[in-house]
Amino acid sequence: MDKHQEQTPRRRSGGTDRRHSVIAEDAAALQHLGHKQELKRNFSMISMLGLAFAILNTWTALAASITVALPSGGPSSVIWGLVVAGVCNLCLAASLAEFLSAYPTAGGQYHWAAIVAWKNWSRGISYVTGWINVSGWVALTSTGGLLGSTFVINIISLLHPDYEAEAWHQFLIYIAFTLIALAINAFSTRLLPLFTKAAFFWSMAGFVIISITILACASPRYQTGAFVYGEFVNEVGWPDGVAWLLGLLQGAFALTGFDAVAHMIEEIPQPHIQGPRIMLYCIGIGMLTGFVFLSCLLFCVDNIDSVIESPAGPLLQIFVDATGSPAGSVCLLVFPLVCMLFTATALMTTSSRMSYAFARDHGLPFSHVFARVHPRLQVPLNALLWTAAWVVVFGCIFLGSSSTFNAITSASVVALGVTYAIPPSINVLRGRRMLPHDRAFKLPGVVGWVMNLVGIGWTILTTVLFVFPPELPVTSENMNYCIVAFGVILLIALITWLSDGRKNYKGPHVEVEGLEKGKGEGVGVVLESASESAA
Repeated sequence: MDKHQEQTPRRRSGGTDRRHSVIAEDAAALQHLGHKQELKRNFSMISMLGLAFAILNTWTALAASITVALPSGGPSSVIWGLVVAGVCNLCLAASLAEFLSAYPTAGGQYHWAAIVAWKNWSRGISYVTGWINVSGWVALTSTGGLLGSTFVINIISLLHPDYEAEAWHQFLIYIAFTLIALAINAFSTRLLPLFTKAAFFWSMAGFVIISITILACASPRYQTGAFVYGEFVNEVGWPDGVAWLLGLLQGAFALTGFDAVAHMIEEIPQPHIQGPRIMLYCIGIGMLTGFVFLSCLLFCVDNIDSVIESPAGPLLQIFVDATGSPAGSVCLLVFPLVCMLFTATALMTTSSRMSYAFARDHGLPFSHVFARVHPRLQVPLNALLWTAAWVVVFGCIFLGSSSTFNAITSASVVALGVTYAIPPSINVLRGRRMLPHDRAFKLPGVVGWVMNLVGIGWTILTTVLFVFPPELPVTSENMNYCIVAFGVILLIALITWLSDGRKNYKGPHVEVEGLEKGKGEGVGVVLESASESAA
């Protein structure tokens, strides 16, 4: 008995020592990639998966955006569009997972682009990629508060049919979501891993409970399998093929943001192994839960037109159709509503880390301010405030013009998609020879080529589709201004490059041994610049 009691603390001590050893090795690897370990590696595999899945929150996002695909392809586009989007995003995520396993830094795409790009173009490509990624994440952060506030307005509209929603009502709820997310990120950073674990389990519980409840309550009033998996609807005026393709945007939106793990990678042990797994797991789980949840919803739909036009929103209307109880439907909606609070928090976490990483490499104006980690709170507080401030600005835009706000959020999806394609595109153009051969995650031979090309092709397709007007004839009210918002992002990147980046941005400062056995030609500029400045 005494012997057992003596051995127990030794085992614990051994486990702690191993963890400290792993973290020390990870810090040394990060140093080789040009950065000092400033953030704590507090996240585990499950808590980081929780953060990544909280951002995708696929089943909730699909349900909230179901009106995108229902008139543009109908149930067949809703279901099979998700499958197409899932497979293509898996190819794209696997392509990025190779980079993440080789170079696990919070900079993500702009850092990888700097390493694999051609020497004379490295800094420019890296800088533009960084700006597009920062802009995309800041804009995407506003979607958490938008969907959350929409759910609240939907509940009020259902329970009070005479209620007339005003833009400022939703704005105030939107601001509340933003402030809660900011407070959690700023003052509870040590609890954040527990928060993201809770997000994952809450989302899974909500998925199971809602699916079972609506199927049980709707029995036996189900739609047929032919309707759920084969019904085609075209109410948008485009030719049938184009209409179905536009329905793919629902799935594309619901699976955007899987690069979150890359920007949080400096806060998890063994990032070169765990990071790629999490990136692929969150999409796989999203596809599975999304497919099952959408199937359950469509089996319980009474009338597609009433769902599309319902003032209570499509999801709440389907719940009412299934349960026949407004009160019960509101209780079910609490699950996705709380999910949106988790999402808003996780989005702000990731966006702040992306801004912090880019500022650390002198990519932002006043980089020394945004690259600072608060010594007591142990978070990049200024980067958090920068993100929150822009989310509030976007909310003010929503007050004036909801179409402009929608254009900004659509542009965020386009922006992130473009950055996903840049590193693998350069690698493909250079014969897939630019990554270390001994990386932890590697796509073999032909499989690598196929997945890279499918992922790049998917990005091109969705980028084009996201700027299409949603229906014909095109008017000033239904015009898609996403291309204008994305053009503004590119213009800002170009202006800041000419005015500041060209002189001050050196790119990621990578040590030679940190490149291991990869080619890394692009960072030659960075290494030379670092050497010159040292001299």
